[in-house]
Amino acid sequence: MSSSDVNHLSQPCIYGHFLSSDGERKSRFMKWLSKIFKSGSDREVTGRHYPQYIGEENMVRRAPARSLDDRSRTEKEREELDRAIALSLAEDLKRPPGYRWRTDNNEDRRALHDSLHSNYPPYVPTDYYRREYRLCGGCKRDLGCGNYLGCMGTFFHPECFCCRSCGFPITEHEFSLSGKDAYHKSCFKELTHPKCEVCHQFIPTNGAGLIEYRCHPFWSQKYCPSHEDDNTARCCSCERLESSNARHVALGDGRSLCLECMESAIMDTGDCQPLYHAIRDYYEGMYMKLDQQIPMLLVERQALNEAIVGEKNGFHHMPETRGLCLSEEQTVTSILKRPKVGGPGHRLIGMRTQPQKLTRKCEVTAILVLYGLPRLLTGAILAHELMHGWLRLKGYRNLNPEVEEGICQVLSYMWLESEVMPGLKNMPSSSAASSSSSVSSSKKGGKSGVENKLGEFFMHQIAHDASPAYGGGFRAANAAVHRYGLRSTLDHIRLTGSFPL
Repeated sequence: MSSSDVNHLSQPCIYGHFLSSDGERKSRFMKWLSKIFKSGSDREVTGRHYPQYIGEENMVRRAPARSLDDRSRTEKEREELDRAIALSLAEDLKRPPGYRWRTDNNEDRRALHDSLHSNYPPYVPTDYYRREYRLCGGCKRDLGCGNYLGCMGTFFHPECFCCRSCGFPITEHEFSLSGKDAYHKSCFKELTHPKCEVCHQFIPTNGAGLIEYRCHPFWSQKYCPSHEDDNTARCCSCERLESSNARHVALGDGRSLCLECMESAIMDTGDCQPLYHAIRDYYEGMYMKLDQQIPMLLVERQALNEAIVGEKNGFHHMPETRGLCLSEEQTVTSILKRPKVGGPGHRLIGMRTQPQKLTRKCEVTAILVLYGLPRLLTGAILAHELMHGWLRLKGYRNLNPEVEEGICQVLSYMWLESEVMPGLKNMPSSSAASSSSSVSSSKKGGKSGVENKLGEFFMHQIAHDASPAYGGGFRAANAAVHRYGLRSTLDHIRLTGSFPL
């Protein structure tokens, strides 16, 4: 017999027949199987599961349950099959080497034997079963038979598994997950990792691996802790740090001003006069008229510090003092001409100053205010210092700092409130006082939203000041004014030197 006549098993023998190249000749083993299957075709075979052809698909159908009457017949068939397999193997050993069964098919015959002697369906290749019908979680269409991804219990076409932020497919092995939304790791970091509003870089982690940053209590400006010690400029008005893409204006005396505060900054004494007279009208509308004309000057930081040193009376909020009510004769350098922004580093140039000797003609010599501050902050300082002048002119003497500074802060807060939230409360009753807003803001054509926000910040500063005199004194004075009114509180201070309880 030639090698072409040898029977080969090209796949597991699940149907019980083999193919020969020379015809339909069967071996002894196949004759035994044919005999058994032939006898089984004349009657209903029970207790086994065989593949059934339905068109081009292979389906597995379970036969009816085995009955007790067929038990002996089935056992006899099993014994005959075992005997046939043993006899076929014995005859195969007697064949010459070229005519034996291929040994690599012994496993297939063993699989056939095990499938016929078990209570489970015979082996069927996995390729015969169709994939379970699934929808793509992105496009909601059938996944088909191509590649797919599984995530969060949902399946996707590779091109449908996209980043929620940028919309491009996620092809990396790692990605970020927030709820049911997937992100590129870089996109998720852009969304969630805070950036410094000064250097515009991701805020680094500290030694413990945590993101640590500083945040302004009012403006919510987030920045790296290192910027508190690296000489980053801070606005002398709103306290915000200088950003790398929005440089501050240097005032030339160690202070700098952000661009938003610079929009309404008052730079010389002449520009401040309308605001000063409007605040005096505000006092008159509250029946607190100042009978004498008190000179008002805008000065540099150095001139203000020198005046503070020469002033014997009063309590000064160092180093934040930005105004002073003088009661001593002094020579003060005032600003006559406002400077212009120019030169390198956004500096001010062209400012003209002049020494001016102040002679005491009454209890109050002059009111000094630091130049270069926004209109609302300048007005709040003027309202505070004018209250000092009113108290001295009206004979309120020897008041402790908590009482005097506290009631002056209340007048400053009330004026800011009338500017930021006009018509709510604390507005003067006379029409003259109402000109405060119209006169002082006529140059700019009305207050902008940025300026109103600055006014709210200045009110926040007064209300949350931590110093005993300016902060604690304000809260005590404000509580008394709310409970008893301003006039009754002032009368009680005149008599007792303290706030009414």
